[in-house]
Amino acid sequence: MLETVKGAIFDLDGVIVDTAKYHYLAWRSLAERLGFEFTEVDNERLKGVSRAESLRILLEIGGIEAGETERMEMTEAKNREYLNYISKLDPSEILPGAKEYLQTLREADIKIALGSASKNAAFILSRLGITKLFDAVIDGTKVSKAKPDPEVFLAASAALGLEPPECVVFEDAAAGVQAGKAAGCKVVGIGSPDVLHGADRVIAGLDELI
Repeated sequence: MLETVKGAIFDLDGVIVDTAKYHYLAWRSLAERLGFEFTEVDNERLKGVSRAESLRILLEIGGIEAGETERMEMTEAKNREYLNYISKLDPSEILPGAKEYLQTLREADIKIALGSASKNAAFILSRLGITKLFDAVIDGTKVSKAKPDPEVFLAASAALGLEPPECVVFEDAAAGVQAGKAAGCKVVGIGSPDVLHGADRVIAGLDELI
């Protein structure tokens, strides 16, 4: 499958770097300030969804009603805390095999894009020192629809000048796998086959492909 593609589109969190733990800590801190507990099990529901949808889920868990202004203040407070964590990121936090696999793809003349809901994606790539390995970065500042909507992957394939069937998507979340398939791409899931059963292939990590 990987031998026939012309482009590769990577999700960020859980595929190239594990910033999900910092998202969790920031959301948990917000929940504590609002007076309820937000567990790691709860956090599974936030994987691969937008910031606004994440807040909606969190408030639903806490049984809290909030107006638009309050919600904006909450997401901004959460993001400030998250940015504080990721401002300390360095290349040592790239997941095993990720940089090596990106370099292998570049040597094979495969075009590479990032397809992430994160609005901090460009900053994270710069902190990791791998910005130059990507031909295009499509993130939460360029698309409005959250996965499982295929918008991010359609935009990424277009940015590479390719049709979706010419691309393979690398995703760690069920919503991301659904989005990749809906876009018409091939999909490699990274994680558990039980969770990512919609993918064309499931691996534990990019180091398996080196």
